[in-house]
Amino acid sequence: MKYFVSFLLLAALSFVIGFLYLYSNVRFDAYKIIDYKPRLATQIFDRNGELLANIFDKENRIYVKYDDIPPRLIEALVAIEDTSFFEHGGVNFEAIFRALVKDIKAMKLVEGASTLTQQLIKNTVLSRKKTLLRKLNEAILAYKIESELTKEQILERYFNQVYFGHGYYGIKTAALGYFNKNLDALSLKEMAILVGLPRAPSAYDPTRHLDLSLSRANRVIYRMYSLGWINKKQYKSATDEHPIVYDKTLTQNRAPYVIDEVIKRLSPEYGDLKTGGYKIYLSIDLKLQQLAKRSLMVGYDAIINRNRDGNNSELNGAMVVLQNRTGNVLAMIGGIDYKKSHFNRATQSRRQPGSSFKPFIYLHALNVGYNGQTRIPDISRVYVDKARNKEWKPKNYEQDFEGMITLENALVHSRNLATINLLTALGMDSVYKDLSKEGFKKLPYDLSMALGSFGISPYDFAGFYTTFSNYGQRVKPRLILKIENKFGDVQDFGVEKTKITSPSQAFLLTDILKQVVKRGTGRKAQVKGIETAGKTGTTNNFVDAWFCGFTPDIEVLTWFGHDDNTPMKRGETGGRSAAPSFANFVKNYIKLYPQTKRKFDVPNGVKYKMSGNRKLYFTDISPLPKEGKDQGNGGGLIF
Repeated sequence: MKYFVSFLLLAALSFVIGFLYLYSNVRFDAYKIIDYKPRLATQIFDRNGELLANIFDKENRIYVKYDDIPPRLIEALVAIEDTSFFEHGGVNFEAIFRALVKDIKAMKLVEGASTLTQQLIKNTVLSRKKTLLRKLNEAILAYKIESELTKEQILERYFNQVYFGHGYYGIKTAALGYFNKNLDALSLKEMAILVGLPRAPSAYDPTRHLDLSLSRANRVIYRMYSLGWINKKQYKSATDEHPIVYDKTLTQNRAPYVIDEVIKRLSPEYGDLKTGGYKIYLSIDLKLQQLAKRSLMVGYDAIINRNRDGNNSELNGAMVVLQNRTGNVLAMIGGIDYKKSHFNRATQSRRQPGSSFKPFIYLHALNVGYNGQTRIPDISRVYVDKARNKEWKPKNYEQDFEGMITLENALVHSRNLATINLLTALGMDSVYKDLSKEGFKKLPYDLSMALGSFGISPYDFAGFYTTFSNYGQRVKPRLILKIENKFGDVQDFGVEKTKITSPSQAFLLTDILKQVVKRGTGRKAQVKGIETAGKTGTTNNFVDAWFCGFTPDIEVLTWFGHDDNTPMKRGETGGRSAAPSFANFVKNYIKLYPQTKRKFDVPNGVKYKMSGNRKLYFTDISPLPKEGKDQGNGGGLIF
């Protein structure tokens, strides 16, 4: 008897020591589940709440709280995986005994009898190998977790942790991916398909093996019926249903150039951007993003068709669409084909704006007293660089000059010589200083500045153009509206505005840019039923072609050129190549948003005088020139 007691004590001691040893090895694993911090995908939405992309690192998971999981979905899971889940303490000994009998008969491990708690452990911290040691560790962890967490907390972790195939982690991700539905919109059959997946995600993947998936789902439904959790009518209806299954992935990026830019901007501050479960709301309008892509292709295809015998492999383009008042980026296309090139020409390229830069010089002229009807010289001059022993003889595109012309006509017809002479008269030092203050960088400190001979991205240039489209207040382009973290805290990104000039002075320039579209180099940008304004830009040898245009509500900036900076075919000007893309966008924009404003407002302080059928606008700062004068502030107006 003494030896027997000693044996029992020794056995008990050995058990305790063994238990403590095993527990010491796995106890930290328990806290990975108790203090659950899974990798969460970040969702990016457009301004209307349309999902643009999910970005993640390794695991595409969208978290759902227990209270947002439909009770019927919980019943389906418990019915097929662990009917006594709410009664046991983490390990179901009755199920283990049944499984043990089967294992002995088969002379191998064929059934595991794992509870949902144990399945959660396998999916989170332990391997899925069927070994005795792993099962012991699993049991110890199950008791620990059940002592620390409620059943509801365990289910919440299970539903968010397990893999549902097709790259989806968590039940919410799977519901969106397979059925394009939120959890509360799922049918019973769809729920049954989902809860049946974790057992063998690949084998039961409904996009590849629908017959097996439906068969598995029907077993789930029958189990619920046999338990009395659904009635016969519900059972028959669910069994007969054949849901629509979507063979797509939530990683699909619906605006790749935009998403790349967002990640690039936010990554320095948000180091966990791909794992932190953020919701990022953009100013992008998905419908307009798609329209911008089609509109850019209109110009691209036309250039290709005009140059069928040439090499078009380097031809590319970009488009940026802004809301005038807010600077919201409604669309941004960084290239013709993202699959071929991820380089974002809208934000990363630095291209010469050419004549599309001229309005900024002309605005300076208006602000110091010139008027659109002021006459300026369109004559040829030779400039000598003594330091380099070189001559510069700029020319107009038409290879001619017209003598004295109005400031308006000089801009409407994009006369290079008149613009250079205007810059000379204004004083290059003064203009350079003012434009640098306004934010332009790396401007050339010479007269070539008049011709836009510096590099700037289409995105940044679009921001500068809001000086005209937003009545003198430049608005910084805003791509990100707000970011919400997984705790519900929100960071808003406000509108940033800078006053450049008064609304009345900006309107005088806008009126000239309206004439550019009506009768000048931008005629191909005309759209019936809405006022448009803008400026073409073409650089030397047709390397760059721009149209920077706007309506009373939106601004659309378009660029085409070769990625390697070689010339396009002769004649590919901004008016010919880029303006049609602008027109196509605006024409279709007003179909999508017919309530858009159609006419430009005339601000207070703007006056006019009739000249035939034309209103000639002026302000106190920019009066109309007096009759009979030839040039300067007040010359050459003929009524």
